[in-house]
Amino acid sequence: MRVVHISDIHVAEQHFLPELLERVIREINKIEPEIVVVTGDLTENGHQSEFKRAKSYIEKIECDKKVVIPGNHDARNVGYLGFEEIFGHRSIIEKCGGITIVGIDSTQPDLDDGHVGRERYGWIEENLNTNDFKVVALHHHLISIPKTGRERQIPMDAGDVLELLVRCGVDLVLCGHKHVPWIWNLNGMIIANAGTACTSRVKWNIPQSFNLIEIDEEEKGTIKIYRMYSSGGQELVLEKRRDRAAE
Repeated sequence: MRVVHISDIHVAEQHFLPELLERVIREINKIEPEIVVVTGDLTENGHQSEFKRAKSYIEKIECDKKVVIPGNHDARNVGYLGFEEIFGHRSIIEKCGGITIVGIDSTQPDLDDGHVGRERYGWIEENLNTNDFKVVALHHHLISIPKTGRERQIPMDAGDVLELLVRCGVDLVLCGHKHVPWIWNLNGMIIANAGTACTSRVKWNIPQSFNLIEIDEEEKGTIKIYRMYSSGGQELVLEKRRDRAAE
């Protein structure tokens, strides 16, 4: 099972690199993933034209199962309504081949800070009540990321969310937001941040990239994460067996 995770494409801003995104899309289509997860910041300012352009790119990705959630930039200028009109629900559930993905909207209108909210905890827990390989996707990072300067904009309730996800036996959390790829292993739960796939707004000497996750199809017990560089090349950054019991 192959899952591609991209984030922070920021279509229509001055730093957007359309030719690089086209290259990323061609690479994704060569991979032929079963699922593609896009963890937000599709736009720069949440404008209708930006959403439509972002959709035109995402539609070029040849994959039947796509999980697309908004980022803080998408919630600007009442953009959360535009997201719903063009991409559908801001928090969604997707199941495929023994994998359950819970996509969570962690944005607040016109604010860069993240927030999941206690009112969603029950819904999250209910949908994670499965023996599947469990994946949670949200835009904001749940743990500080190195090489990103002063910490800010972690979800206000990050501690409670982390406790909830660990208690629910989540195997993998996918985040974006900081434009820096990184992986944390917290109590057996892997937290994988994606960098920006196609903007020039990168930190010093950190190239644009996206994640390729391979999950063992037979036992769903081994996970490999590759950092796929948008300009070419890849790097295996994690290989581990699932720590959790499937029962």
